[in-house]
Amino acid sequence: MASISDGLIIAMIVAYALALFLFAIEAAFGRRERLRGSRLVAVGASTGAVPAAGASGTVDLDDDMTVNVRHNEPEASASRHVVGVVALVVTGLAFLLNAGQIVTRGLAADRWPWGNMFEFVVAICLCTVGAFLFAAVRYQARFLGTFVLVPVVLLLGIAARWLYSEAGPVVPALHSYWIAIHVSAAILATGGFLVSGSAAVTYLVAKRTELKRAAGETVAGIAAKLPSPELLDRVSHRFILFAFPLWTFGIIAGAVWADEAWGRFWGWDPKEVWSFITWVVYAAYLHARATAGWRGNKATWIGLVGFACLLFNFFGVNYMFSGLHSYA
Repeated sequence: MASISDGLIIAMIVAYALALFLFAIEAAFGRRERLRGSRLVAVGASTGAVPAAGASGTVDLDDDMTVNVRHNEPEASASRHVVGVVALVVTGLAFLLNAGQIVTRGLAADRWPWGNMFEFVVAICLCTVGAFLFAAVRYQARFLGTFVLVPVVLLLGIAARWLYSEAGPVVPALHSYWIAIHVSAAILATGGFLVSGSAAVTYLVAKRTELKRAAGETVAGIAAKLPSPELLDRVSHRFILFAFPLWTFGIIAGAVWADEAWGRFWGWDPKEVWSFITWVVYAAYLHARATAGWRGNKATWIGLVGFACLLFNFFGVNYMFSGLHSYA
């Protein structure tokens, strides 16, 4: 099983790299098409008009009645090409290879397969690609393929080259059912945050492109074929909405596990501190959107600060500080 798992590492990296190449081709040379979405339109009795997709109609309403009508409309344009469909299929195949590698690794080690940095990175990449595949189907967000797979391929390359360790036992502190609860929640949340961060970076590129067009400048290349900044902002927000509760649960589960393992819920360990800092920044992001109505650049930069804290918590804390989580 260990040899099969090691072989699948190379196979999935090659598959992800091929998918990245195909998504880049689509982004650069694909034909721009309108992406359709929906919005809620409030219709009051005074107007009597209810907009519909591509048409208008009139309904009789009572004096005080307001009706929310879902109205389909073009929201953005993005590069679309048959190569992108092939890239999506290849990404799905790589996702299956990724899952197979994790399963065979767990069978070879006879434990949950995320007990060290190498295994954690591989699991994060699986969740990230899974979140992207969902976005590609649910939100027609195939245009994110290039931006999501770049960090995935880089992370897997770093893991295979510098973080790899043989399948084997873990330190005694990890011999607990809490690893399946606490670490799984952290992995799922990190995958969602990574897709949100990719969408946020894409938003900044698309926003800059939009400003250049407004100034009369000619824009070419991949930037010219990105969807609207508003759509990217919405995608980034939705994945933070998905990941934030998981991150919250992961922190709580980690505190319970810490009490069982070390006799205290909170000990100001560097990993605990930076996990909480990350939580605070993402909470500020959601609070700013919900109460102050922040959208666009302001909200995106808060989200990217949270993403930077997440990355530092993952890489910086593990290698720059000593603590009870140093086994990672």
